[in-house]
Amino acid sequence: MRTVSGIQPTGNLHLGNYLGAIKNWVKLQDRSECLFFLADLHAITVPNDPTELTANCRDMTAALIAAGVDTQKSILFNQARVPGHAELAWLLICNTPMGWLDRMTQFKEKSGKHKQRSSLGLYGYPVLQAADVLIYQATHVPVGEDQKQHLELARDIATKFNNDTNEDVFTLPEPYIGETAARIMSLRDGAAKMSKSDPSDLSRINMTDDNDMIAKKIKKARTDAEPIPDLMAGLEGRAEAKNLVGIYAALADCTPQSVVDEFAGQGFGAFKPALAELAVAKLSPIRDRYQQLRADENGIDAILKDGAERAQALAQPTVDKAYAALGLLRG
Repeated sequence: MRTVSGIQPTGNLHLGNYLGAIKNWVKLQDRSECLFFLADLHAITVPNDPTELTANCRDMTAALIAAGVDTQKSILFNQARVPGHAELAWLLICNTPMGWLDRMTQFKEKSGKHKQRSSLGLYGYPVLQAADVLIYQATHVPVGEDQKQHLELARDIATKFNNDTNEDVFTLPEPYIGETAARIMSLRDGAAKMSKSDPSDLSRINMTDDNDMIAKKIKKARTDAEPIPDLMAGLEGRAEAKNLVGIYAALADCTPQSVVDEFAGQGFGAFKPALAELAVAKLSPIRDRYQQLRADENGIDAILKDGAERAQALAQPTVDKAYAALGLLRG
């Protein structure tokens, strides 16, 4: 089992990233050969500040390690240090029908009313996503509901390439759904995912927030006046309340039903302090470790360089096979 997953280096991790993805990455390290990458090549599909991008890559590296990614068990690197990602993406772009990309919903969402002004990279980035996993012969890719379409495209691209060249170049990756993956919503709007792009900092708990800020954000989190029911079914239609119960369950490594069992009949005036205490206990060691790691930029860069060298060694045989399958002469 070889698992590949990436994350955009768009600033510090927030609670949604940690509980929805990174916590499962940490567990996967003991079950699978894992490669985790910072998707800095994806980051440049939209305008960005180069200095900020560099800083964000280092921020994210420190945060991932602080959250439990072990660079002895896993390979952690940034895309830009592994040329094979961009090379293979071009080979796949030349073999991917435009009609397949026209169906991708995220381009429509990200480009909005400015489709004609969007970069070609933003339009074609699902092919780079396919290259990101196919280059390592990944057997599994952790995916949420919003990424299933991209994995299906990667499988279609791999199948078409193998069939067109009559060569068995790529493994078709399977989705991996973490058994405890949590979908964490905004603290201000239970219908929206927790996001770095939300203009309100009160909508999310950043992994760099101090203890007082964590407690303040939970205290101000939107809820309702009803008490916690004795069954999870009683939280249907109460998105903000259900979100806080889900956050507690994910932090405590227990089921949401066990949370309502413990707090049934209590209001959120009693529940929020308990959640804040749990969040501080779980997140403060990660924050402190992050701050220690982030202070050593040379150490972070050395980790990424070492990871890229290990990743490139795994990637190169697939890149070579793809070139050869297309009849391209090299060397």
